Amino acid sequence: MEDLLYKKLWQACTGPLVDVLRDGERVFYFPQGHMEQLEESNNQEIDQSIPHFNLKSNIFCHVVYTQLLAEQDTDEVYAQITLLPEVDQSDPTSLDKCIDGPTKEGIHSFYKVLTTSVTSIHGGFSLLRKHANECLPTLDMSQPTPTQELVAKDLHGIDWIFKHIFRGQPRRHLLTTRWSTFVMAKRLGVGDSFLFLREKIGNYVFGVKRVGQQHNSMSSSVISSRSMHLGVLATEKGGVTPSVYS
Repeated sequence: MEDLLYKKLWQACTGPLVDVLRDGERVFYFPQGHMEQLEESNNQEIDQSIPHFNLKSNIFCHVVYTQLLAEQDTDEVYAQITLLPEVDQSDPTSLDKCIDGPTKEGIHSFYKVLTTSVTSIHGGFSLLRKHANECLPTLDMSQPTPTQELVAKDLHGIDWIFKHIFRGQPRRHLLTTRWSTFVMAKRLGVGDSFLFLREKIGNYVFGVKRVGQQHNSMSSSVISSRSMHLGVLATEKGGVTPSVYS
């Protein structure tokens, strides 16, 4: 999957309030907050399972590597961020240079909140003509029933093949045939959202955003002695709220 298109899809799934750290940026890392987050996500005391380190209340770091990921089972997006402590731990005296984000040029998108008919076992996905014209390949309207296969990748880079058809009274654009299989595989329900992006050169990707998404899974990164030895403080897993990155 193209990096820019994936980033735009990932950002669309997080919502407009999330601003992910970029490689090279400097940040303060708060170990105690990380520990409390792990404890809350696991819903139990974790003092006995994590070794104690003599750490400052906040540690000045720079971002070594940021990876945008999605949960395999739920497609819930999160960022895994690797931090490295600065040699000079004094407070910074200057601001970081502003890093421009990726451009949106050449990318079209739409999203739709799923209804009962769309998520039923025999349902199909209808979309506005404007969205079909902007985001889907052009149909051959000379056919009695214009139809084509549409191949799009999900957040894991897996290809999904839908039938795109223009039919009905009044005629409308529909994704059919394999749509129900997709809904069942992703375990989508009423109120969930379907997000679709198209790059100008013809790459197609999509994601899902679940209503009332919960963040109950245990963080994938408890601070280990090996990580501390390497100087990597944390690769903490977060969700779609600005205060829970890494």
